[in-house]
Amino acid sequence: MEFKSLNNIESNFKQIRLYAIIFGVVCVSVIGFALWKSYAFAEKQREKVYVLDNGKSLMVALSQDAAINRPVEAREHVRRFHELFFTLAPDKDAIETNMKRAFDLSDKSTYNYYKDLAEKGYYTRILSGNVNQRVQIDSMQCNFDVYPYRITTFARQFIIRSSNITERSLITDCSLINSVRSDNNPQGFILENFIVRQNSDIQTIKR
Repeated sequence: MEFKSLNNIESNFKQIRLYAIIFGVVCVSVIGFALWKSYAFAEKQREKVYVLDNGKSLMVALSQDAAINRPVEAREHVRRFHELFFTLAPDKDAIETNMKRAFDLSDKSTYNYYKDLAEKGYYTRILSGNVNQRVQIDSMQCNFDVYPYRITTFARQFIIRSSNITERSLITDCSLINSVRSDNNPQGFILENFIVRQNSDIQTIKR
């Protein structure tokens, strides 16, 4: 009878120990789940930015990782540079303004290219011939896996004269480095090692 009582005590002890282990595992699981959900909730809340609307009410704005938009900003930076640098009007002040804004987005390589064109009388011919010039970006080949980023731009130039319109093929290479954002450089890039690989006539249409 005493032996049976000992067996019952030992069996009960094993059951209590098993229940304690199960209870401990459940508690650890609940705590781990709670911590994971709390962290996920905190991360989600960090994506929300509260903006004060004219000092009266709060509005919720969503934020996102800036790195996600960098390829888009890089392409826009290169596109904007080409529009400024290659869109010209027969107006000296307009040309100088466009060049200054383009130089804010690039390094000295673009200034050297500009000086080379100026020394060859390119801008003088635009002024004297009353020539308008605009550029149309067709596509870009971008490599964002290696820094500085390499970009090849395929575009068309339209040189508009009173007698005809000349369409030209324009292919350029450049690299991009990160820079400080400013009013003059909103995307925060600097265009480096600018090279014109091709700039040749496609066709001329008489007007």
